[in-house]
Amino acid sequence: MKSIWENYNTEIAYDELMCSEFQPRQISYRLCQYLNSLNKEDIDRRKVAAELAILEMGISFTVYSDEGNIDRAWPFDIIPRIISTKEWRAVEKGLKQRLTALNCFIADVYDQQEFIKAGKMPAEIIASSKNFRKECIGIKPRHNVWANICGTDLVRDKDGVMYVLEDNLRVPSGVSYMLENRVITKRVFPELFQGLDILPIDDYPSQLQAMLSSLAPESIAKPTIVVLTPGIYNSAYFEHAFLAQQMGAQLVEGSDLVVNDDDCVYMRTIEGLEKVDVIYRRIDDDFLDPEVFRKDSTLGVPGLMRAWKAGNVSLANAPGAGVADDKVVYAYVPEMIRYYLNEEPILPNVKTFLCGDPEHLEYVLAHLAELVVKPANESGGYGMLVGPHATTKEVAEFRVIIQKNPRNYIAQPTLSISTAPTLCKGVLEPRHIDLRPFILQGKSTFVTAGGLTRVALKKGSLVVNSSQGGGSKDTWVINMEHD
Repeated sequence: MKSIWENYNTEIAYDELMCSEFQPRQISYRLCQYLNSLNKEDIDRRKVAAELAILEMGISFTVYSDEGNIDRAWPFDIIPRIISTKEWRAVEKGLKQRLTALNCFIADVYDQQEFIKAGKMPAEIIASSKNFRKECIGIKPRHNVWANICGTDLVRDKDGVMYVLEDNLRVPSGVSYMLENRVITKRVFPELFQGLDILPIDDYPSQLQAMLSSLAPESIAKPTIVVLTPGIYNSAYFEHAFLAQQMGAQLVEGSDLVVNDDDCVYMRTIEGLEKVDVIYRRIDDDFLDPEVFRKDSTLGVPGLMRAWKAGNVSLANAPGAGVADDKVVYAYVPEMIRYYLNEEPILPNVKTFLCGDPEHLEYVLAHLAELVVKPANESGGYGMLVGPHATTKEVAEFRVIIQKNPRNYIAQPTLSISTAPTLCKGVLEPRHIDLRPFILQGKSTFVTAGGLTRVALKKGSLVVNSSQGGGSKDTWVINMEHD
């Protein structure tokens, strides 16, 4: 009988479960031992069970394509990724530190801009930012927190160090898949959950609800919270519906809400209008309020910004928070931590070259074939160049694109991001992964135990986004006695 570990290669990158061939890391020993006891038929049966559960639970995502929007079943790998609580405590602390500094920065950007005045960042970066909203100047959201829900992407390089790749502060998605991955893994490997101390993650919806409630005026004992979705054709609609249902909140579209002359937001119900206190919005700034942003938006609510400015409704995330969701601004986060918190960053950034800086640009253009180049404000893995995997023609075309608009591009070294065993046609093969933990900030700060591990299902690919052929796996933060 062939082992499912046959020819498993640990030399590609740092492997999360194996330290060398047939040698599991201490944290993953029990899992690897268990997997080794299964034959190919056992594994295949569990994979099929997981796929059936995904279909049964209706877990899907939408891919936008030239042929139209396609709903697809969520691509899931049954082999979990494992992190020790000892390591996770440090990461959690670093994530809290980072979001606190980012919220200080956003508050400062819409107030005195002291960070810029102190010479820590060129004023031009904010002046040219497409996510800076002048309409938000002078506003003070509750607890002075602008980004209430953040999904920070982490990668581990070959040196074993966890780096921050980017911060998603606009409308970060993926948390529902993190929760559903756990449900499916419990179905597939129920016996493993009895013998291991795996930190739970199912408290996220109640933590989210508590954070959103903390944004309402203190005088309101039981605030009315709604989840504002663009509708069923949005790629993350499954998540919008899932979170609303888990929190016991109403899922609404823009047409379900109205702002009256009293500058309050009301929800249309069969009993009449009901006042709304907190909106967890899953709509981009541009579409939020046709009175202020895009006039042709039918997704938002006319007058919503008026109601928010008057303090009659809280919006999470606050409009304008996306000013810090910019890969150019990302380069300055370590300095923000030092400036606002007087602390050293716990989690390092990936070395970043700003193409808007003439010296950096010269270096990037000379080394394009070695670097990963990303647009400052795209998401989903779109519009980027992975130099070592690109053709000479693609590199040449990208050179022209960067030179046309240098401010909009950053470049980073091509990291050898860590791998984890992934089931591929009945055998385990290493596939590159990242991690997106979710951080909530309102009156207090909460971090999920682990997060959404995304996996590049294509052999050799470094792109983990589901829109680009990636999938995901459950993330176990395991408490070991020696931690």
